[in-house]
Amino acid sequence: MEKITFIGGGNMAMAIIGGLISSGWEPSRITVIDPNADQRKRLAADHGIQTTDDVAVATAADIIVLAVKPQVIPAVAEQMEAELSAKLILSIAAGVTVATLEGLFGPVSIARTMPNTPALLGLGATGLYVNEHTTDAQCATAKAIIEAFGICVTVEREDLLDVVTAVSGSGPAYYFLMLEEMIRAGTALGLRPEDAKALTLHTALGAATMAAKGDAPEVLRARVTSPNGTTHAAIVSMQKNGFGDVIAKAMIACRDRAVELGKAEQ
Repeated sequence: MEKITFIGGGNMAMAIIGGLISSGWEPSRITVIDPNADQRKRLAADHGIQTTDDVAVATAADIIVLAVKPQVIPAVAEQMEAELSAKLILSIAAGVTVATLEGLFGPVSIARTMPNTPALLGLGATGLYVNEHTTDAQCATAKAIIEAFGICVTVEREDLLDVVTAVSGSGPAYYFLMLEEMIRAGTALGLRPEDAKALTLHTALGAATMAAKGDAPEVLRARVTSPNGTTHAAIVSMQKNGFGDVIAKAMIACRDRAVELGKAEQ
């Protein structure tokens, strides 16, 4: 019966806690440490979990989730003086490397993650990397926690988390931008804005649902693209205007910026 303590009770922590309880974790096994009294009251009322503002309490848990901003982590580490060798530290702090965490907490088991905002709806897509001190059982536990609020992909090298950032961490914004442009174009072509929005959003939902059910995107695209038809005309226009290059360059820029920010946090 492992106990889990969250340091930080913000939106992402709340999403994870909600997912854990829905998947069968007993609220009595969950504690949140947060300096905001109102937030603690809300978490306790909503989920029936224990809350406190004492960081030292975290050392009583088997799993410690770092759900605070990167700049706060050094101060957190200073308040955790107990032996942590048997603990699993799961970090959702962007850009904070395993080396940095080991420097603060010692050679302990660390699972570093890169979640994304759809986790708030239980639809997260998260990358996971664990250090050499993490056992197979601890890795499985970390993955189970992540899968309580979406899917989890384990990467073998820590630098690949920067690629995860480019694909899924920042990915929702790419789709939001495309939705914006489709709504704008539909309105410019004569639709009422509310109709353009409704059609665009439901089309995106339908397409994503179809793609999630098994067939590869390229297969689905070919299936709805009749030669010389309307969809074919649109796809050819996108390809001629470098749609693929735009996406690839954007993801490279995202990955490179993630690398830069990671170095700045060290």
